[in-house]
Amino acid sequence: SLVWTATPGMLFWKKRDSSLHALDLSWVFGYNSSLAVHSLMDGEDRVLLYVSSHTVVIHDILQNKQFHLQGHTNVISCLCVSEDKRWVATADRGPDALIIVWDSYSGVPVRTIFESHSEDGVCAIAISQDAKYLVTISTAAVQKVCVWRWTLPTGQPKCSTELKPEFGYQDYVIFNPQNPHEFVSNSKTQVIFYLWVRQSQLWDENTAWLLSPQIFKCLVGQFSQSVFHFNNTQALTGTSAGKLVVWDMDNPRTLPKELPAKPHGVTATKVVSMQKESLTVVEVLESCIVTGDVKGQVKFYDGQLRLLTIYSHEKVGPIQSISFSTILRDPPRTRASWSDSSNSVSLTLNRNFILSTSDATMFHVATDSTEFEIIMKEAKKAVNAIACHPQEPLVAVGSHCGLLKVWEYKQTQYLVSRVFTEAGIQCLCYNPEGHFLAAGFTDGSVYILDAISLQSICEEFQFSQSPVTHISFSHDSKYLATADENNSVTVYKSVLQNGSRCWEHLAGLESHYKRIRSILFGVHSDSNEPRLLSLGEDRQLVEYDLNSSIKDHLVVTHRDRLEQAAVPLCLTWYPQLSNESFFITANNCYKMKLYNTMTKVCRKTLLGPTYGSPLEKIQILPRTSSADPKQHYLVYITKDKVGLQMLPVDGNPHKSSAFICHPDGAADFAISHDGRYIFTAGGQERTFMKWKVNLPALDAAAFLGGEDLIPFYNLLDGGREGKFFRELEDYFYYVQLCSQGIETLETRQVSTHIPLEEISSVMRAIGFYPSEEEIEEMINEIKFSKYVDTGEEVTKINLDDFIKLYINHRPALGLSMKTIQRAFQVLGYDNKKGDKVIDKGNFLSLLQCRGEQMTEDELAQCLTSLLGRRPKEGESELDTCDHTGAAALTEEDIPAEITAEIFVKDILGLPIAE
Repeated sequence: SLVWTATPGMLFWKKRDSSLHALDLSWVFGYNSSLAVHSLMDGEDRVLLYVSSHTVVIHDILQNKQFHLQGHTNVISCLCVSEDKRWVATADRGPDALIIVWDSYSGVPVRTIFESHSEDGVCAIAISQDAKYLVTISTAAVQKVCVWRWTLPTGQPKCSTELKPEFGYQDYVIFNPQNPHEFVSNSKTQVIFYLWVRQSQLWDENTAWLLSPQIFKCLVGQFSQSVFHFNNTQALTGTSAGKLVVWDMDNPRTLPKELPAKPHGVTATKVVSMQKESLTVVEVLESCIVTGDVKGQVKFYDGQLRLLTIYSHEKVGPIQSISFSTILRDPPRTRASWSDSSNSVSLTLNRNFILSTSDATMFHVATDSTEFEIIMKEAKKAVNAIACHPQEPLVAVGSHCGLLKVWEYKQTQYLVSRVFTEAGIQCLCYNPEGHFLAAGFTDGSVYILDAISLQSICEEFQFSQSPVTHISFSHDSKYLATADENNSVTVYKSVLQNGSRCWEHLAGLESHYKRIRSILFGVHSDSNEPRLLSLGEDRQLVEYDLNSSIKDHLVVTHRDRLEQAAVPLCLTWYPQLSNESFFITANNCYKMKLYNTMTKVCRKTLLGPTYGSPLEKIQILPRTSSADPKQHYLVYITKDKVGLQMLPVDGNPHKSSAFICHPDGAADFAISHDGRYIFTAGGQERTFMKWKVNLPALDAAAFLGGEDLIPFYNLLDGGREGKFFRELEDYFYYVQLCSQGIETLETRQVSTHIPLEEISSVMRAIGFYPSEEEIEEMINEIKFSKYVDTGEEVTKINLDDFIKLYINHRPALGLSMKTIQRAFQVLGYDNKKGDKVIDKGNFLSLLQCRGEQMTEDELAQCLTSLLGRRPKEGESELDTCDHTGAAALTEEDIPAEITAEIFVKDILGLPIAE
């Protein structure tokens, strides 16, 4: 097998096969600096292993190559590596949490443990010296400790135990290298020692060691990491006060056949003050004790805790992890004083090591020269801003720590950077020519930079009092527009002063009363002048007149409400695929809508991608030289995924594909100028990712999904041969009978079409209850579908088009009881029982006075149909046909207080799912 024949470094020997996916992860920038970085190989092949978001990255630094271990759907919370650097175990926290054991030689996941800790996942993991066992600690309020024999194909742990909450949150664990049946964990205040014998027997040996001056007779500080001494009779715990707690354990440490009545004794014998600075890392390396601290110092001690040597550098921050090379260097001639009489100590001090700091910097330290080489320096705060150069293979990335970096992404080379100390970077944008790079900051300031040197070309602007969330240039680079968290749009204008071009503030306007989701520049169809739009969660699309705007006065030409109930989340210009021009929006109900660019009338509603969360941002993919010139694609991000959508959008789910990019939230994305790469920013994950676009894979998936109506039949309950489709056909033909007259004696004209006016009747008959505005949109969508091309209106619809209309307009996730309950939360009040209710009078008033208002006759007819015609026990349906009006019905059948459940079950007559 591949694992059996694998050797170190073989991951980078072979060329990767062409991907079968529409998007292929090509490179990961940044890493999780709160987790350890491991040195897999050192020397001619310097290979590191670290975690970025939900991906394990094996990075050959010298060859500038990466290999990605992908399998987790949540952010990886912990990892460990075996002594021989071959086996890597990773775990995550969140829904459907996994534990995966990887072979670092071949990149193959050799074992996956499902439902290990179904509560919330894993916070700590360790692997035994012999690489046979894993120990995990859950993240739940009542933590669970499990020991796994991962080499066996069983899904159950060898043994487990639950920890009492008073033990504190245990977030670090490590095996005894000389005894795989023994391990230790610690929280900030307690250390727990464990011994396990056989299945279902796990003993926490000593849980009484609560951190307190009364026990230790001195100020100890908080615990950081624990480790077993190489003498196998002691353990050590580092603290935030720069001390080492020494634990003595009873001898002999032999494994009994059964757990004793009382576990082996563990006693804190002394507290050794090592230094003033907090200890963050404690490790045992052969015959040395190694510590790392918040000042970036690495110290080596012998078994008696006598100092052997120190490595330090002023640029090194708080140390998060230390990983030593397995390759021994020649002993340094000038450092004989570092070694004691033991040859093993001398050899230990000749291992190069990798330092990782909590401020997201990696160092390679060569012990023969004490040289601290910076391997990687990444963002230490959220990465929310990303932009691609419009002509060159460059990508700019900004972080909340103020770090702005520019990369050449084809060769993955870092080019230039700048650090802004005043505030964090929130958004970025290149101008169309690629000369300028505009940056919006968290303090509301706006910088316009030279795209090459990143130096400011003018003084920064400070016209926003809150973080700038969006920034964009017009097509001719004459205008720059921003949006901020105060729901304001601000416009800057390029002007000539003394023969040179500079920028000045034009005007600003608080044009929305809820969060602004998009700002979009375009071009007027009758001129080459810029056109500016903004879209907010207030459902308003605002268009501005830039030509008429003057200093401190931004003119609004149109305000259009785009949605009735849904919230629009993003918009962009739609490619010119027909004689009519559109812009496209996506809302929080998984719908995409096409609007006429001039009239702002909704021309089509379509089912969008449904991958767990709505589309947050969308852009049209630039054409590549190899792509079909007639085919267009749309790129989008959801809460945690990046995806591609074939155009034109028609509701076919096989024309879309999405992949998890940032489980904790994708903040933004950018597309390379040639359309070959997509870059996603991970926000709080402090990473960004480069994805290679593979359009033939998406085309193949759409082809295999079926042509014409086959994909839409599969979206119906039961498919083409199901009961639902047969009922739909019956309703369709019944409408034809009604339109021709039920009692007519004339010859029937059997047709495949029904009048547009009957669309609402059939929709309601099959369980979709659209509002009056939605009905009007559906009718207009069909009526004017051919008007631009032929000048004629369509007056009827066939069954095939009706199915597409139904699929695209019905609620994407069905009718939810939670939606109705939320309405009662807003409209109702708490009764004596604590239930949210609406009283009878207010209920009738809301229906007649709010929203799409019903007349008294309409209300009476609806209530009669819902309540009056339903036969009571012992009555026939004919006995209840007398329409007595709304008044009598409301008195008799509508309760004084209406809950969501009563409304659904007793008034609407719908079943409530258990």
